[in-house]
Amino acid sequence: MSKTMWRRSRRSGLAGVLAAALLAGSPAPAAAPATVGIKDFKFTPPMLTVPVGTTVTWTNQDEEPHTITSATGTFGSTGLSHEETFTRKFTRAGTYAYFCALHPHMKATVIVR
Repeated sequence: MSKTMWRRSRRSGLAGVLAAALLAGSPAPAAAPATVGIKDFKFTPPMLTVPVGTTVTWTNQDEEPHTITSATGTFGSTGLSHEETFTRKFTRAGTYAYFCALHPHMKATVIVR
């Protein structure tokens, strides 16, 4: 192997090792928080798709109290008064249907991928 070929292979090998080290040492970015508004007896957005690890915050913007109640019972809030919030971190992929227990016609879904 010539000196030039040896240097090139050494450089490309070092670049690969450096890139692998940087990728291995970099923590995964945290999922950005997501928000759901409660206004006019509706959850907005009615369908929210987020990555695993996302924290979702619901804020009641109505004058009437509302709840965030999982359709399967896996999570739920107490009645939220005007401007009160409820927060939940979604750590597993899945589809999470929820509704307001005080106003069952209010329905929405969080999809976690």
